[in-house]
Amino acid sequence: MIDPRRSIIDQRLSSIGRIVAVTGGKGGIGKTLVSSALALALADSGRRCGLLDLDFTGPCAHLVLGVDQAFPEEDAGILPQTVSGVGFMSIACFAGADPAPLRGIDMTNALIELLAITRWGELDTLVIDMPPGLGDMALDTVRLLPTAEYLVVANGARLVTKTVERSLSLLHRLGLPVCGIVENMSATSGQAAATVSALATEYDTPMLGVLPYDEAIEDRLGSGSTLLHTRFGRAVRDLASLLSQAGAGNR
Repeated sequence: MIDPRRSIIDQRLSSIGRIVAVTGGKGGIGKTLVSSALALALADSGRRCGLLDLDFTGPCAHLVLGVDQAFPEEDAGILPQTVSGVGFMSIACFAGADPAPLRGIDMTNALIELLAITRWGELDTLVIDMPPGLGDMALDTVRLLPTAEYLVVANGARLVTKTVERSLSLLHRLGLPVCGIVENMSATSGQAAATVSALATEYDTPMLGVLPYDEAIEDRLGSGSTLLHTRFGRAVRDLASLLSQAGAGNR
């Protein structure tokens, strides 16, 4: 039996011009920071932008943005909260600081429900902070958001590179559009950058930039768009500009 919420999801997303899902294959590489800053940069450039945090086990995009965790407003659905021009939705808006111990079908149902009840309205871009890893949650997201394109976050660490390579391989095997790769937390422009660039070449994917490791970020977390007033933030602005020019990626 087809879940009737699937058609509702399609309706909810019908007024969104572009969905960019930020992924990296594993946790700890700054995927949430990149997706949050990207949404801020797009909104700051005048685009109508939303950010959806789909990390149900450890959501923290609300901490990056400084979102008030009051229960969101309801009006024929749930209205995303707005911070620094970005519409924001996360399971943290409902669970607060409490953990959400979901597994299996419960996780899938929670994902479907969140997508079905959220009223995004008209957006130029919806940025999605993807679940970490390549498990059921990530695959459910791929299934439920067939028009999404993927921005892959990487760094030059050996373990990360192997995981990112598996992510790229899976995305290409599934025929999903990859709009680019970005290297995060870069301290040098040496071997690490060359490793990420080689991955981009191997999978015929645009290398969209290098985001520097920036100690100033720590003091800007939770302060919305002030995050963009850092070396990291300026690099993300460049990423947002390139991403806008990249079109629909490798279809």
